[in-house]
Order: sequence, then structure tokens, then C-alpha cells
Amino acid sequence: MALGLTLALGAQAQPAAPIAVAAPAAVPLSDLPYSPSLDLKSLDTQAAPCEDFYRFACGGWQNNNPIPGDQGSWSVYGKLGEDNLLFLWGLAQAAASKTAERSAVEQKTGDYFAACMDESAVEAAGTQPLRPALDAIAALADVRSLAGLVGWMHQHGVDNALFRLGADQDFANSDQMIAVTDAGGLGLPERDYYLRNDAKSKALRADYRLHIARMFELLGDAPAVARAAADAVLKLETQMARASLSVEARRDPYKTHHKMSAAQLAALAPNFDWKAYFQSLKLDASSGINGSINVVEPAFFRRMNALLQSEPLRTWKAYLRWHAVHASAAYLAPPLVQAHFDFYSTKLEGVTTMPARWKKCVTLVDRDVGEALGQLFTQRTFTPQTKQAAAEMTQAIEVAMRQRLQALDWMSPATKKAAFEKLDTVVKKIGYPETWRDYAGLDVQRNDFFGNVRRSQTFEARRQLDKIGKPVDRSEWGMTPPTVNAYYSAQMNDINFPAGILQPPLFDPKMDHAPNYGNTGATIGHELTHGFDDEGSKFDAKGNLRDWWTKKDAQEFQRRTRCVANQYSGYTVVDDVKINGKLTLGEDVADLGGTILAYVAWKTTTAGQKLDAIDGYSPDQRFFIGMAQWACSNSRPETERLQALTDPHSPPKYRINGVVANMPEFAKAFSCKAGQPMVNAKV
Repeated sequence: MALGLTLALGAQAQPAAPIAVAAPAAVPLSDLPYSPSLDLKSLDTQAAPCEDFYRFACGGWQNNNPIPGDQGSWSVYGKLGEDNLLFLWGLAQAAASKTAERSAVEQKTGDYFAACMDESAVEAAGTQPLRPALDAIAALADVRSLAGLVGWMHQHGVDNALFRLGADQDFANSDQMIAVTDAGGLGLPERDYYLRNDAKSKALRADYRLHIARMFELLGDAPAVARAAADAVLKLETQMARASLSVEARRDPYKTHHKMSAAQLAALAPNFDWKAYFQSLKLDASSGINGSINVVEPAFFRRMNALLQSEPLRTWKAYLRWHAVHASAAYLAPPLVQAHFDFYSTKLEGVTTMPARWKKCVTLVDRDVGEALGQLFTQRTFTPQTKQAAAEMTQAIEVAMRQRLQALDWMSPATKKAAFEKLDTVVKKIGYPETWRDYAGLDVQRNDFFGNVRRSQTFEARRQLDKIGKPVDRSEWGMTPPTVNAYYSAQMNDINFPAGILQPPLFDPKMDHAPNYGNTGATIGHELTHGFDDEGSKFDAKGNLRDWWTKKDAQEFQRRTRCVANQYSGYTVVDDVKINGKLTLGEDVADLGGTILAYVAWKTTTAGQKLDAIDGYSPDQRFFIGMAQWACSNSRPETERLQALTDPHSPPKYRINGVVANMPEFAKAFSCKAGQPMVNAKV
């Protein structure tokens, strides 16, 4: 390594004892209790659908599903995620218990899980696994010499120290991977947590200062020393925050696209030894690092440069120590785990109970060797029939988008032509990758939990850095197969639906088309709409950042999306906190567009069929109830506040009510009248 450090990645414990914890058998998820995609028990029939449709569709679910102590919120998605986690627990337990004739996939997942579950070894290790990093920080002779150490930290799990560096597609050439360096260095969720002056924000910063001091004390600092170091860290991070972009500004890719050469980056922040930093990452001219680098926030690096000159070495040592322990606390001895939980889970999210150890361990296995665990998951849960049904629904919704684009009376032929080119090239990824990730180079040991975490982080950091200067691998996935979620990638121009989301109560083969299209169909439409929302619309069919709109069309598009932003900005989340309509605009547009596309596709798919009412609800009513019930949830006030300030998604209630208020089809289905809350007068 560049610093000449021989850094042990973790304390070596005795071989893990057999795991004395009950685990479920590895059975198909279909054998778990069935939850339909339209559940009559989830309704609150005392609520008027035209007054508050979310309450009507989800009130029963909310009453019957209190938030578990280890959750900040609880939802249909969360419950399905918990079912998946329970099933994955069985798979991991089976792989851990089986020591002979295991496949490579079973060895990685089983030994990682076994080491994680060995709590006595973790407790015995204390803070020792962190000692090499802490000693290296203590040995820093001057501010200039910290660059090489920061590079080492970035490869060993402390990837947010000072700034971030990785690989991503070139905004100007989506077929090529380039280096990307971005603002970082903050311990609070985002920059405005340091800058707001309301009473709650000030109180939270005071709690954050106390938390940093507590962590320093757990590392052995005297209380007075810990408090002084915490003050220095908070002051330094506040200055970094002032130079960082807001979460809203970061939604505009033009504000985060600044290609430079390595020499230009060095000139931007000459007080940081970039040569030593890149050497520590084993990046040289042959790696492509000396070509183009996207410097996401130049103003941040200018400020970082000034701080490297103005702040003394002791402040930087305190800062690096804090980020070393902050990034590692969840994998260390119980006192550090508890302190980390008390601030980041209890203070920030209102969570009262720490998750069971098995949940933590399964989650980490999914994070670090997720495509190994994902192979075991999909072999047992995901059928070819499910994949085919999802593909057919996706195709129907893509056809609906083509019809909607063609019918737009405000979009010119030139813009429509480019839009069709983009739509025609969207790649649909369903279930799992065609080629599984190879973890052969990752050393997973049954008796070294912290070492497994660090080696996994180093393995992934190296995998990302090795992409720099190479062609893009368009087959790669950004989520593991068991994940209960979906996404659109503007530069890949692909929509991705992991196997985890394609199961009841979200995708339900036992149900008729109406709730399925309302639920999963709207999700597919949501992701497809992202390609044309306020952010996705800035990328062309190849995934390049390019203005393909005529000026008049762009102005009309912005006028229409401003209407959506203004609508959602009027909704109150909790206390005095309202939705930030500029932050949530892309998701709000995708929610509305996705539901419209799903409705059109459903009508086309069922054209000519005689659709009867079921359980007293018409087909149209069942479509909208299915659309709403994916979002049934409960949230703690602390979580609601956190998400309102940081999450680009609106709260679930408004993701439903905000959509149906803009759809005349809903008003017709439920006989809503003008002036009722679920009828937007501006539509």
C-alpha cells in the first residue's frame, strides 16, 4: 500500500460455534401466508373515497399493522421485504450449517452469515479491528500527508471521508466509464441539517455533537478531550456543508457535470496531494484516471482546498477518527453499535428497538454478496411464468406510452421523434441478471466478521475503480434480486424489476387484471415515466446528457411540471414541514404518469372482455384500490420529518391522493363531485 502500512482487516477470532438460533426451513415464498394485491380487510369503508382515498383504501391496513419497534415506518413494501428477509434467513442458515459439498455461492453466503452471527467473537474483539486505522491517523505528521490515508480509507469502508470517488458513466458518452469525484464528508443526512436555524434543527445538531463525543469516549478519549474534538468536527463539517449543493440542485444533471483532467482537478484543490491519493488507490495513467474526471461539485473542492490550509492537523485527525468509527460502528462491539443506533435510528427515525441479529446479518449478506444470495433466492422463488407475465405487462405499458406520446397536442413532431427513439431503446430487465457477479476474488472467512465486511467493501471499491476508462457493462444491475423495489437508470436507459418485487401482494397471479395493473402496472409505468420526467428528460435515447427538446416544447413541459410541484408543495407532512415539491417532482410526475399508463394499458388489455364487479367494487374501482394498496403504511413522526427533508419521494398518502385527484377516471369511478378533495379543480 502507498503508505507502507500493513493493515489487518479484522481481529482473528476462534472458529465460530454452531449457530444456536432457530431459523425457518428454506421453503418457497409461495408457502408463506398469502396476501392479496387487493385486500378488503385493508379498507376503511367508513372513510369517503372522494374525501380521502388513501384512508379509504388503507385505513384498515393502518389500524391492523402497528409499526414494529425496530422500524421507523411500516408498509406493504416493508412487510414483503420482511417476508423475503425471513426466507433469506433460512437460505443463509442452511448454507452456514452445511459445511461439506457446498457450492461457491453457498460458501460465501453461509460463512459470511455464520461469522456475523457469532456475537461473542464480535464482542471480544471490541474496538481492536479499528485500531490499524486509528493508529495510521494518529501517525499523520502533517495535513499534506493525509491524502494517501484518505485513499486507503476510501477502499476500506470509509468511503465518505472528506469526499467520494468512484466510477460512473460519462454524461457525454454513456458507453464509457469515467472517474467521478463528489462532495462528501458529512455525518448528518444532508447539508441543510447543518444550516437550518429552527429549534428542532438546532436541537438535533446538539444531539449530534453529543453523539460524536460519546463515540470518541468509547474509543478511549477523556470526556473533555472528546467534547473538544466533537466541537471541531461539527465546525469543520458545517463549513463543508455550506459549500455543498442542496438536494434539489443535485437533481439537475447539468449542475453536476464538470469534466476535468487530473491536472485540472489538482489545480482546483492543490493543497490536497492528488498524486499520493491516486497512488494509494492504484490508479495511474493506464487506468484512465488521467483522462476525464467528472468533478460533481467544484465549489466543494475549492472550499476543501481552503480548509486544508486553514484548519490545523489536530482538527483533521479528529475528523478522520470520527469518520473511521462512524463508518465502522455497526460492525463493532455492542457499546459502539448501541451508540450508533441511539442517534441514527432513535434520534433521526424514532426507532425504539434494535433489529434482531439475524436481520442485520441477512441484510449484510444481501448487501455484500447479494448476487450470490440472489441465486439461491431466485432458484426457489421466481418462475419462468412470473417473468413472462411481467414482461407482457411491461410491453403493454410501453405500447400505452407510445399512444400517449403520439396523442400529445402540445409536443412538436421533432420532439416526439426523439421521444419515440428513446422509448424504443428502453431495456427491460426482469427478475435477475443474465450473468451473475463473480465473487471468486472475495475472501470470506467463517471466523472473521469485521474482516468479511472490510474485505467485501474493498472488493466492491476495487471492482468500481477498475471500471474507470473501460466500456460500460450494460448488463449490470443496481439492485439485488430479493430487493422489494424497482428503478430506472437514465444513462443505461433501462427499467429494472427485481424478483423481490414481483410477488404478492404487489404482483399477484391469483388476482384479476384490474388490481394487478393498478399495482404492478403503475410501478412499471412509474419507472418508464422516469425516462421523461424533469431529470430523465435531459438524457437522450443513448443515455447521453443532451437537450433533445425544442425550446417551445421544453417551456410547455416545465409549465406542466411546475403545476405538479406546486400541488405537492401544498401538502403538510408533519408539524410545520411541507413536501419539497422541487425535490419530489420527478417521483410525483412518475407516480401520475405511471398510473395513467397502467390505466390505459389495462383498458387496452381487457378491451372486449366482460368485466364484472367483484365484492361490490366495479373493475375501475378495483384498479384504483389496487393502485393505492401498495402504498399502505404507517410512519413515526421522526421518520416522516427525515424523509420530507431528504427523500425524493412524497409520503405514501400523497403519492396516492395527489395522483387520483388529477385523474378524471378516478372521479368517474367513485362518482366524486367538483369541490371534493380528491378532485383537482385545475385538471
